[in-house]
Amino acid sequence: MPPTSTVDRPSNVSEALARGRLGVPSVIFFVLSAAAPLTVVAGVVTTGYGVIGVTGIPLAFLVVAAVLALFSVGYVAMSRRVENAGAFYAYISRGLGRPAGVGAAWVALIAYNALQVGLYGTIGVAAEPVLDRIFGGHPHWSIVALVAWALVGLLGLLRVDINGLVLAALLVAEIVVILIFDLGQLGNPAGGEVSFASFSPDNLFVPGVGAVLVLAILGFVGFESAVVFSEESKDPKRTVPLATYLSVAIIAGLYALSSWTMTVAVGPDQIVAAAGEQSVGLIFNLAGEHLGDTAVTIGQALFLTSVLAAMISFHNTTARYTFALGRERVLPAVFGQTSPRSGAPRAASLAQSVLGLVVILLYAVNGWDPVVKLFFWGGTTGGFGVLLLIATTSVAVIVYFLRAGGGETLWRRIIAPGLATLALFVIIWLAVSNFANLLGVAPDSTLRWALPAVYPVAAALGVGWALVLRSSRPDTYARIGLGAASAAAAVQPAEQPSAPAGAEVPR
Repeated sequence: MPPTSTVDRPSNVSEALARGRLGVPSVIFFVLSAAAPLTVVAGVVTTGYGVIGVTGIPLAFLVVAAVLALFSVGYVAMSRRVENAGAFYAYISRGLGRPAGVGAAWVALIAYNALQVGLYGTIGVAAEPVLDRIFGGHPHWSIVALVAWALVGLLGLLRVDINGLVLAALLVAEIVVILIFDLGQLGNPAGGEVSFASFSPDNLFVPGVGAVLVLAILGFVGFESAVVFSEESKDPKRTVPLATYLSVAIIAGLYALSSWTMTVAVGPDQIVAAAGEQSVGLIFNLAGEHLGDTAVTIGQALFLTSVLAAMISFHNTTARYTFALGRERVLPAVFGQTSPRSGAPRAASLAQSVLGLVVILLYAVNGWDPVVKLFFWGGTTGGFGVLLLIATTSVAVIVYFLRAGGGETLWRRIIAPGLATLALFVIIWLAVSNFANLLGVAPDSTLRWALPAVYPVAAALGVGWALVLRSSRPDTYARIGLGAASAAAAVQPAEQPSAPAGAEVPR
């Protein structure tokens, strides 16, 4: 039995996050806020139409939703047995082994940090029309980013349910405005006829379908985060499945509806040209034409809060990944500490804030383009990383249930995860093939392969670190993937770690 010490053993505040503070609605608010509905509708959808030139985007959202719904069958089945804020990290550790889990954790940290920090690059642009209307001008983008950074950092240290209330208020207003915009577009069809042409498979399965599917799946990034908040949920076995399925359904319905009504208002044969000319402004220009200037002002204000809400949600998600790794000593133990008052992952949240501050200052001092080189590149690369994690987790679910045996139907254990895995790897192949298009760079650009290559390199380093832990710190290695139960494994050899009844131990 390896020796243990009070230094290596988790502290009273680091074994678990604050429990019982989030119900189904609160978790859904976190998930949907990460999906940033108005940001996707105004930005991703118009980019898809204008840049890629494929009009089948509404159908693409439904296709991707079907794939993610299949993935969610095994995902939520496993969530009933594995309750861990590390989510993908924990699931891959349980299914594919500890080294693979640590490799996935490294990928997750890079992906979610890229998504969260990347949003600081667009907050200034989102704020410009609002500040111009109020003050007749706007400050440098970095000033707006620093204000948002301070607010997000403060909320990250408060009780998670307070964050949920903030997101709820922002998100409800955002969705209401999107639906009002949709009604305005649907009530003013081009040529006087409502066309359903964008739902035709002939308008999706054309050259460029790969890029469209990748853009569509980026719109769902965040749906998987229901599991991240499982430890803080009132009833995880009920909350996580409901929040996951409802989130996929709501996101799919909202995005498919909004992207379709846009084609109705402009005309299926004109949407590519209109989106190419007006870009993000298309949805606001349509609102001004159909609903008046007041609706535009409200929409622009909520576009700003949409970006802010996504920042808050991704900050909380990333901090909990870091917390999970610190709790199990895969990262330094300080990251596994929580605030005695709020129960929030204090050190992990502060680390996330420091990273955001460094990036903002770095881009401001060097004069780099915050929209293209921070928001767009960061978001695209981060979303690709999450796609890799989803596909790997789908494989891990299958292997986990093959080892764990019964308790779930064949559909949940093998069939649905297997179909999802095949579909997800096809999308990954299409993503890699179209990465230059996704970044908006030349086909021979170094970034075309350098940015996606970050993830296999990170995964390899993570696997290597896990192997180092296995040989040099077996007590730490024994805790990998056990979550709040990791303290029980701290006093056992890595070869035969113990865990509470019903908790399968990763190999």
